[in-house]
Amino acid sequence: MIDPQDYTEFSRFLSECCGLVLGSNRQYLVSSRLSRLLEEFGFASVEELLRALRSSAQPKLKSRVIDAMTTNETSWFRDAYPFEMLQHIILPDLAASKRSIRIWSAAASTGQEAYSIAMVLSEYASANPLKAPSANIIGTDLSESALAEARTGIYDGLSIVRGLSQQRRDRFFETVENGHKIKPEIQRQVRFQKLNLLDSYATLGKFDIVFCRNVLIYFSAETKSRVFDGIARQMDPGGYLFIGASESVSPYTKAFEVQRTPRGSVLRRV
Repeated sequence: MIDPQDYTEFSRFLSECCGLVLGSNRQYLVSSRLSRLLEEFGFASVEELLRALRSSAQPKLKSRVIDAMTTNETSWFRDAYPFEMLQHIILPDLAASKRSIRIWSAAASTGQEAYSIAMVLSEYASANPLKAPSANIIGTDLSESALAEARTGIYDGLSIVRGLSQQRRDRFFETVENGHKIKPEIQRQVRFQKLNLLDSYATLGKFDIVFCRNVLIYFSAETKSRVFDGIARQMDPGGYLFIGASESVSPYTKAFEVQRTPRGSVLRRV
């Protein structure tokens, strides 16, 4: 089990570098997630790992630690309602005034959310060929390994069934030797890049729609305020923000207001 002092220091490191707040009594989680990494790099303890992180002698080590500690839990069309709102409410609204839209999938993990958005856009364009706006989708994440998987667009038999209907599997994927690959017309709609949500988003440009769902649950209140205000700066008034069903922005920013619809609720940039 990790030493209490090492746990405190490691928790501080994780909070400073990516905003994740471990809280108390998570020693077992840290030990279990770092065990393989300690063995791989030849560290006898978390104390040795912390010394190496401070020395910066191994530049890839920080990224590997973050990869080990962040949870890349995702699925296709997760919770369903945001994608139904996107298809039936938001895209018709934006199509009335825009010919091109930009969408950001923050904490995109291994790509399922961003590609789900691209599938909805494809379905909307097929149903509304004269009205559908062109779209640019950016997926960002802190995990380099997750982004590498997302860029391949290839998913194994277990991950392909999580939230994806047979109809969409048949339409948007092709079978390859090691799994199922997103078809090129969907894959080329999405660009993935590394981004720490604690950094500036200015280089990303402005967005009409942002998905930042189930990302900030373990972040501090101060960090949540910082992230939501940063997202708001990248959106014009009227832009749409999706967060997790159990999340709220009201304690952290006044930049958004709730819009309720028959298909669910979404936040609008004021």
